Amino acid sequence: MKKSALLLVAPALGLGMVALSTAPAMAADHAESYSAMLDELNSSGATGEAWIELEGTSATVTINASGLAAEFDGAPYPHVQHIHIAAQGLCPSDDADTNGDGIISTTEGGPFYGDIGTTLSVGDADKTPAGGLDLAAAPSGDTIAYEETFDLDQATLDSLADGTAVVVVHGLDPAGQPEAGTSPSDLVPELPLAATSPALCGVLEVAPAGGVDTDVTTVAAAGTEGSALGAVALGGTLALMTAAGVYVVRRRVVRDN
Repeated sequence: MKKSALLLVAPALGLGMVALSTAPAMAADHAESYSAMLDELNSSGATGEAWIELEGTSATVTINASGLAAEFDGAPYPHVQHIHIAAQGLCPSDDADTNGDGIISTTEGGPFYGDIGTTLSVGDADKTPAGGLDLAAAPSGDTIAYEETFDLDQATLDSLADGTAVVVVHGLDPAGQPEAGTSPSDLVPELPLAATSPALCGVLEVAPAGGVDTDVTTVAAAGTEGSALGAVALGGTLALMTAAGVYVVRRRVVRDN
């Protein structure tokens, strides 16, 4: 499956946005950024990060991951991935393995991260919960470089706003998880448990306005005037205003302290 190379530039709204403490909740047409560090589940050995740039209902979703299972039955391993919603807004700990088989299944993780709100499928494939197990529409291989722009439904938007939206990437290496390779999936018994169990998980949080390490390097631009990359909130309206400077942003998830 062809995957486009990823070049991720942090948006200006993630740099120097000053929010009014008395301002109401963001309007539906207001641009907003969310991010998550994706941590391994089930000793998958994988790592990753996710970004959502939201403007109204239109979202650009970027997922970067590596160290995932590479092959399944001699073909690139399909990794279904979703935004899970409307639960605790948490990634499960080892205690979620209630049947003691050594694997946190999707069902066991559900009370923590919730049901599928949006399927992060490739191209024009179904992005509703109904497409959640479409292996043919999932990114494949040990590395994911995913970027798609599409509309989110109201349930997913609500979970983003209330902090209960969680990105989960599924699919374990059966060779490294013998139990997951031989037991049937809790979702699709025709598949092994490894195929649908979570490998990565991260809670989506609003990219902070400031006060954290954004890993931004400012390069002086002597003699250059009028470069505008700072965002200032005034009377509810954002204006891009910096005196000078070019901000080079290394691809990285911005997280709260």
